[in-house]
Amino acid sequence: MLQSRLTRAQFLQLLLGGVVAAALPGRAHAQAGRYDFWFTRLKYDSGDWDVDARMPSNLLTSLVDYTTLRVDPNEHVVALSDPKMLRAPFCYLAGHKLVEFNPDERRNFERYVRNGGFVFVDDCNHDIDGLFATSFEAQMRGIFGTTALKKLPNNHAIYNSFFKFPEGPPATGFELNGWGDDLVHDYLKGIEIDGRLGVLYSNKDYGCEWDYDWRNKRFLAEDNTKFGVNIVMYALTH
Repeated sequence: MLQSRLTRAQFLQLLLGGVVAAALPGRAHAQAGRYDFWFTRLKYDSGDWDVDARMPSNLLTSLVDYTTLRVDPNEHVVALSDPKMLRAPFCYLAGHKLVEFNPDERRNFERYVRNGGFVFVDDCNHDIDGLFATSFEAQMRGIFGTTALKKLPNNHAIYNSFFKFPEGPPATGFELNGWGDDLVHDYLKGIEIDGRLGVLYSNKDYGCEWDYDWRNKRFLAEDNTKFGVNIVMYALTH
C-alpha cells in the first residue's frame, strides 16, 4: 500500500498486468510479483474473526473461472494490528461478536482505507441490531465520523463492475432470519474516501451464503458467488 493518496486504480496501474491493468488508463508494464490478487482475512483481537472457512476458496475459484487475474489460491490471515495488512489489495473482516479495535488495529484500519485500501466487512449475525453491527458501526463513526457510513444506491458502480446486478445487492438465504421484521434490506452500506469506496459493509451474511465446497456450485441454478467477483473487481479497479 502506497503511503501517498493514490487511488486503487492509480496504484494498480503501476503494478498490474492482465485484465485489470487493461481496464485502467494506459497499460501497466510492471508486474506485481506472481499474483494480481490475494485474499486477506483480517484477524482482530475482540471478536470471532475466523468464520466462513470455505468462503475464500470458493470466491477464489470464481475469480479463476470468470476472470484472467493471476489469483493466489491461498487465503492469507493477517492481524489487523500488523502493518503487513497495508500491502493487501483487498481485505475481508467478518464475525458475530464484539468489534472493538485496539489502538494498533484502529490506526491500521484508518491508514489502509484512507490511503486507497478496500475492506469488505460482513456481519455474520445478519442483524442490524446485533452485537457485531452495533459495535462495528460505532468503530466506523469513531474513526471516520458520524455520517461516513451511508447506504449505497442500487446503481452504484460495484453492481456493474463485472456482472450486472440492476436491482442492487443480491439477497441471501440467511437475511430473513436475523432482522426480526421479515424484510430483505435492499441496500449495502459503505464509506467513501475522496469519491471512491473504501469500506463495503453488509448485514446480508454473504460469507455464510458462500461457505460451501466450490465443487457444489454445479448444483446451483445460478452461481451465487458472482457478486463476490464484482466486489473484488471493483476493489482492484477503482
